Amino acid sequence: MHAPATRSARADDDLSPLRIALLFAVLLLIIAVPILTHRLPPMSDYVNHLARMHVIADAGRDPNLAQFYRIDWQIVPNLVMDLIIPPLTRVMDVYLAGQAFLILTFFLIMSGAMALHRALFGRWSALPLIGFPLLYNYVLLVGVLNYIVGIGLSLWGLAFWAALRERNPVLRLGVATVFACALFFCHLYSVGVFGIGLLAFELLRLHERRSEPWLPRLVDFVATGLPFLPVLALLRASPTWGLASENSWEPKGKIDGLIYVFEIYSDVVAIALVAVVVTASAWAIRHRILRFHPLGWLILGVGFIVYMAMPRVLFGSYLADQRLPIALVFMLIACLRLDMHHRFVRHGFMVMVLALVVARTTEVQLAWQQLSRGPLAVKQSMQMVNLGSKILVAYADRSAGDDVRDYGLLHAACLGIIERSSLVTTAFTVAGKQIMHVREAFRDRVDNEDGTPPSVDQMRAALEPIQGEAPNYWEAWWDQYDYVYMVFTQAGQENPMPDQLQLVVEGPRFQLYRVVREQPPG
Repeated sequence: MHAPATRSARADDDLSPLRIALLFAVLLLIIAVPILTHRLPPMSDYVNHLARMHVIADAGRDPNLAQFYRIDWQIVPNLVMDLIIPPLTRVMDVYLAGQAFLILTFFLIMSGAMALHRALFGRWSALPLIGFPLLYNYVLLVGVLNYIVGIGLSLWGLAFWAALRERNPVLRLGVATVFACALFFCHLYSVGVFGIGLLAFELLRLHERRSEPWLPRLVDFVATGLPFLPVLALLRASPTWGLASENSWEPKGKIDGLIYVFEIYSDVVAIALVAVVVTASAWAIRHRILRFHPLGWLILGVGFIVYMAMPRVLFGSYLADQRLPIALVFMLIACLRLDMHHRFVRHGFMVMVLALVVARTTEVQLAWQQLSRGPLAVKQSMQMVNLGSKILVAYADRSAGDDVRDYGLLHAACLGIIERSSLVTTAFTVAGKQIMHVREAFRDRVDNEDGTPPSVDQMRAALEPIQGEAPNYWEAWWDQYDYVYMVFTQAGQENPMPDQLQLVVEGPRFQLYRVVREQPPG
C-alpha cells in the first residue's frame, strides 16, 4: 500500500452523509441475514426470553398458561424486551417480533456509535461502520439482549451529553436523567456503561480546563452524578435490591472477556478480523491519517480500572465483568477519526468493511444453519406434548452447556411455553430479576435460582432419596411432571430409566420422554 497523495488530489472530503447512510443500510441488511433467515437463532437465553414475551402478550387469556404463570409488573432493571416485544405480537408472531427486536438492537448500537462520533468530531464519518462485524459477539450469543440494547442506548446518551455539554446545563442534565432512567429499565449494567462514558468525558473536560478556577470546575464535575440519583431511588424501590448481596469476584476469565469481543464460532475468522484491522490501522497511523480522540484514552483508562475491579456475579447476574469490553469497544470506535480525503483511502476502507462484514455474516450463517437444527427439532417435537403439561428439563451430559455451540439447546424446552402452554422448569422466574413468576401451587416444581438442571444421575438418585438431604425441585419427578426433555444426549442413547420414562421423540442431541406414572421401588 502506498501513502495517499496530497489533499489537492482528493476526490471528496470523506463520504457524503447520503453515501454514509446508504452504506449503513447495506451493511445492516447484510449483517441481519442470519437473523432474517433463522426464526430461532441458537442463542442461549433467547428462547427463554421469548417465552416470557409470549406469556406477557397472552395477558392471562390462555387458561393453561394462566394456571402456571402470572405477570407481576415491578420496577425491575430488565424490562425493555417486556415493553417492546409483546405489543409487536399484535401484528406478528412472537418469533418474528424477536427477530425484529434483534435487528432494532443492531440499528441502535451502530447508529449510536455514528451519533457519538458526530458529536465528538462535528461531522459524520463512515469510520464507525467498522463496528458492524462486532455486532455478533459472545455476549450477544449468551442472549442478554436487554443489556445489548442498553449498549446502543448508552452510546446515544453519551452522544447527547457531548452535543449538549456547552449548552443549558438544565437541559443537558435533564436529557441525561432521561437516558439514565431508560437505561435502568434496559439493564442495571447498562447504567454503569453510561456512567463510565460520562466519567471519562468529564475527566477529560476537567483536564482541558485546568487553567480555570478549580471550585466551579469541581462543582460542574460533581453535577454529572445528578442524573444517576433517580436510578438509585429506582434500584432501592426494586425487588432487585434484595439481590445486592449475591456477588462474587473471579480473577480468571478477564482475558476471556476481551476475546469475547472478537471470537464467536471460528478462531480463523476472529484472527483474520483482528489481523486486517490491526494492519490497516498501523498503515493509517504510519501515514498520519488515523486520529484517536482524547476521550478514547480516558475511556480506556476508566474502563480498564472498572473491568478489573468488577465481580463476575453482581446482583445475582452472571458475566457482570465480561459484558463490559464489547460496550467499551463501540465507544472506542466512535472515538476514531480517519482522514478519507484521498480516493484510495475511501475505497480501501469501504472494501475492507464490506469484506469483514461478509466474512462475519458468512461465519454466523454457516454456524446457525447447523446449530439451529436442534431448536427447530425441539419446536417440532412439541406437537407430541399435550397442552398444559409440566415439563422437566434434564442434562444427559453434565459437562455440556458451556460451549457456544451448545447454546441453542440450553433453553429450547421453553418453546413448550409458547407452543403448548406448558410449565417448564428452566423458565426465568427468579424474583427480583423477572416479572414473570410461577404460581404458588407450582413454585416448588421449578428452578427458582437460575441453577443447572438435574443430570440423569441426579434423577436416578431421586428415585431413592436419602433422609436428611435438602429436597430439590425435581424430587418425586416421576409424579410431578408429564414430560422430560433430556438435552445433550448422544445419538441412540438408551433410555436411562425405562420403568419411569417412555421415549417419544429423539432429535439432534435431545430426547423427549413421557413420564410413566409408576411409583419407583422402595
